[in-house]
This record gives sequence, structure tokens and C-alpha cells, in this order.
Amino acid sequence: MDKIFDYLSDIFDKNGFSLYMIGSTSRDYFLKREIFDYDFATDATPDETIKFLKDVDLTFKRFGTIKYKLDNKKIDIVTLREEDEYLDFRHPNKIKFINDINIDYKRRDFTINAIYIDKNYNVIDPTGFGVEDLKNKKLRFIKDPLTSIKEDPLRILRAYRFIKEYNLSIDEDVLLILKNNEHLLENIKKEKIEEENRKLKEAIKRCITK
Repeated sequence: MDKIFDYLSDIFDKNGFSLYMIGSTSRDYFLKREIFDYDFATDATPDETIKFLKDVDLTFKRFGTIKYKLDNKKIDIVTLREEDEYLDFRHPNKIKFINDINIDYKRRDFTINAIYIDKNYNVIDPTGFGVEDLKNKKLRFIKDPLTSIKEDPLRILRAYRFIKEYNLSIDEDVLLILKNNEHLLENIKKEKIEEENRKLKEAIKRCITK
């Protein structure tokens, strides 16, 4: 059980919405690792969420993301959504808020990032491979790897970070695609590159101190 998730999922539930662990949070919870940052998904839109959750950061509201702090922990709450094609190497041209996990997961990058855990701690694995890949320490793209990294080249660095942090294997042909397309990172803002590199350094440090 996780007290932050329990607290927030109860608030969302009382207001008629669902909250799910997703991404690094569900992954670390599943692996019984300490959770440093929290990633949640919900069927509540940002406008609906701010009616019952106060003092949130709405900087990325238009993308369906709000930021929140609780017990000095960083929390990202993202509305379930469907995305149109990417035109700027980072953001979809258009998003549509939805309430269906089986559509939301398709926009995500890796199978291990699409494991949803609901308020009762039931594991929902819409790709059918997320839990298996996590157990077998395998990094697998949800869709075609080249298509995925052309949508968002930052996924190249995320792949490298996950491989290091979780000691994952990756198919040689996929690794070659990552290396051959590192030039696409030139389209990403310097600040985002630095942020991802910082996360990599933190991941390496955690691995060393275990």
C-alpha cells in the first residue's frame, strides 16, 4: 500500500473519478522500490480536478497534465487522452481527453510504462507485455520504435536511462535504431536534454548506493 496514492485516489473516487498509478510509480511499486516521484493517470480533466484539488501547478494544463506536491513529493497527474500526430518532435498536434485506458496506453512509449494500478491495487496491463517485460527485464516499444522516437526523440534518452536504471535488455535491432537516430535529439530543447541527463545521473547514483 502507498499512503500518497491511497489519499489521492480516495479524493478522486469521492468526486466520481478514477486515479491510477502509471509509469515509474506503478513500475517501482510493482518492483517494491522506493518511489521518488509520482505519476498518476485519471479520467478527470484538469478543469474537473481543480474543483476538488487545490494549489496545483497548471503550467501544462493544455496537455492534460497538472503538477502537485504532497508530503514533499512531486506528483504529476495526467488526464487519459488520445493523441493526434506529432508535429514538433515533442507534442501532439491535438489531444482529446478520454476515459478509456485501452486507448490511452497506445500513446505511451514502452510496455513497462503502460502498467496501470487502480485504487484497489489491481494491475491493468493493456499491452499484454508490460508486467512480463518488467519481470524479464526487457525494454520494448509499444509501437514501431522508429515511429515512436520520431514522434519524440527524447524517448532515445529515456530508453538509455531505463536500460541502466532497471538493468534491462533490448533487442539489437532496436538499439541500432536508437543509436542511428540520435541526431534527432537536435530538435529537442536543451533544457529537456539536461533534465533527462539529470534523471540518468540520479538513476545511476541510486544503482550504486543500493
